[in-house]
Amino acid sequence: MKGNFKMIFKSGKFDVGVAIFALLILCIVIFPLLNKEDPLKMNYTMFQPPGANLPLGADNFGRNELVELIAGGKTSLIIGILAGAIATCIGLIIGLSGGYLGGLADNILSSVTNIFIVIPSFIILVLISVSISSRSFLTTALVIGFTSWPWTARAVRAQTISLRNRDHVNLAKVSGYSIPKIILMEILPYIASYVGMAFILQVASGILSEATISMLGLGPQNTVTLGLMLNWATMYEAHMSGAWWAFVPPVLMIALITFSLNLMNTGLDQVFNPQIRS
Repeated sequence: MKGNFKMIFKSGKFDVGVAIFALLILCIVIFPLLNKEDPLKMNYTMFQPPGANLPLGADNFGRNELVELIAGGKTSLIIGILAGAIATCIGLIIGLSGGYLGGLADNILSSVTNIFIVIPSFIILVLISVSISSRSFLTTALVIGFTSWPWTARAVRAQTISLRNRDHVNLAKVSGYSIPKIILMEILPYIASYVGMAFILQVASGILSEATISMLGLGPQNTVTLGLMLNWATMYEAHMSGAWWAFVPPVLMIALITFSLNLMNTGLDQVFNPQIRS
């Protein structure tokens, strides 16, 4: 395991992904310290083009697009991380429990998972979002997290089934370990690398889900996200006005964040997957 961790940073894809992601985080953290402008304050004219004081121009509300972009990137990233953590935890609990216990418990948990898989998560996400009148970024993250865990649960279950009859697990049973202790100490460490990769993909998926529902007008309110910026640009026909600066920057930001996360995941897969590594 230690050798694998040393190999992580020898993966070119992982290194590039980390570099891009770290650069974006630095911009998100440092820029607000240098520019205190309120991202929701309307100081300029509608779709004012880029200039010396406005590197990325103004949006349909006359707000500084660069300031909005940094604030929106921060909020979207927080939503993605929270949603990814929630989805990974739920998938991990259900997958580990069903895979190890087997029998009736596994049948019930697998049935619940299959129901969520059969019904597209996007449909559930939209229905829940519509039913919530007041949506904060935290509410959005919770909704996304609670609707995007099934594929993680199914994959973790398959990994757990392959481990539950290994010698070290059987030895733990004979030694009188409790079920939670066996799962946490004898099974979870062996799939920790996979869980890490699943979390990275869930974060990327959470960011894209936020952008999608925000484009439909079902995202968080009274804040700025990358998805909401695209929603405003679409509603006020920025593309028809030739105001490319109102929609191209948030699209590029979403693409860079998800691209860096997917590069990191691919790099980790190359390290921890023996077939790919060979």
